[in-house]
Amino acid sequence: MQANRDQMTIAEFVASRNRSKKLFTAGPASLLPENITGLIPCFGRGDEEYLSIENDVLNHLLKMSGHHNIARMQGSGSLALEIMARNFLHGRVLIISTGYYSDRLSQLAKSSAKLNKAIQTVDSLDWKELDDIKEKYDWVWACPTETSVGLKLPIPTLAEFANRCGARLMLDATASIGLEEDHYLADVISYSSCKGLFGLTGACFIAFNDDPTQKVDSFYLDINSHLEKKMTGPYHTIASLHDVLPIHENIKQSVVRNKNYFLRNMANYLTIEAEKQPLLCTHVDCEIRSDDSSVILYKARNNLGGSIVCHIGEAHLGSNSEAEIQSSLIY
Repeated sequence: MQANRDQMTIAEFVASRNRSKKLFTAGPASLLPENITGLIPCFGRGDEEYLSIENDVLNHLLKMSGHHNIARMQGSGSLALEIMARNFLHGRVLIISTGYYSDRLSQLAKSSAKLNKAIQTVDSLDWKELDDIKEKYDWVWACPTETSVGLKLPIPTLAEFANRCGARLMLDATASIGLEEDHYLADVISYSSCKGLFGLTGACFIAFNDDPTQKVDSFYLDINSHLEKKMTGPYHTIASLHDVLPIHENIKQSVVRNKNYFLRNMANYLTIEAEKQPLLCTHVDCEIRSDDSSVILYKARNNLGGSIVCHIGEAHLGSNSEAEIQSSLIY
């Protein structure tokens, strides 16, 4: 077995791994050859090859989101959310309530308020009640793609709402970056490396225009510690993105194809209208299961009922994807 593996090309090795597992989960996506070909021995200081790679990746991400500045950190998307909350939020904060992940934003904002007296109030508003708001706020914080319920709130809608509130817009873009448009309309966003960016797990990012205004009494949670690279960064995860991002649009087509195929096939079970369908995932009001032991189904973090199916499990096929893995689903 080892001898056979040693004789494989990287593409053949990755293909064999992907054939052994069918992912219907929210991220990471299926393995890409580019995730591996981008890897190099590297270090964050004095390694000109790596520093050039990091510069290319971060500039690509800034171009993708439309922001001026970016911080990269080693850790999950939740780390970026907490750092974002601690460094940017102040005054009156409004959380758009969409589900499990927006509840996390509320928890992080309230935790920050205990440590930062500049945060005066933290309120929540159901996403269905955006037209009813009359109050003014300093920050609106939302998940444009709420994976826990398979919901997309278009970013232009959120930006218009924040403007009516006199507020700046902050987004948990973990489930939307690389897949949905218009992130540039937000003042600050955070996301991880492993969903719609198609990288390996392990890195998170905060993109912003204006510098944060809050002083944070924590070495690790101060965004400046990461901007100034005072600790080990996500070197290998960034390297894994270096060969992926130039072909990102082609890889994204797999998600588009899988999503559209699922929408057509499950038209009688959909719970969300077309304009609020995210590319990453779909909620249906029936139970999705499989008799195939290689299938990994998504387990939502709430009790919504039905099933949520995610569409990044054939990312390695790019525009050649034909949504073949969906034939292993039973409903």
